[in-house]
Amino acid sequence: MEYVERKRLLFFGLPWTFTKYTVREDDVVINSGFLKTCENNCYMYKIQDVELQVSLMERIFGLGTVVCYTGDTTHPRLLLERIKNAKEIKDYILKESEEARRKRRTLNTLNIGSEGIDDIDDRD
Repeated sequence: MEYVERKRLLFFGLPWTFTKYTVREDDVVINSGFLKTCENNCYMYKIQDVELQVSLMERIFGLGTVVCYTGDTTHPRLLLERIKNAKEIKDYILKESEEARRKRRTLNTLNIGSEGIDDIDDRD
């Protein structure tokens, strides 16, 4: 499955911007710009967490912002701003990122529960 969405204006939810988001099974691609363009890719297995943010104005126009927290060094936080079907896309990214990590046998290596480990070595 593939989702293609455009960043929309906050008022009226019209897609009059030059930012396009493509969410595929293997990666998330953000293309932005008109004269000078920029393309940013992030593989699904690098996405560690996904968040949905919806302001009051976004809710009125049926939009939302999906925030992807990644293990990518250049863009640790990807924003898919003011898109339609935001909840559906967030759920898809969450499911596919987990599946991609499982296929690659990659673990999420955040510092979960590592508080105080350095303190143990200093006890001697």
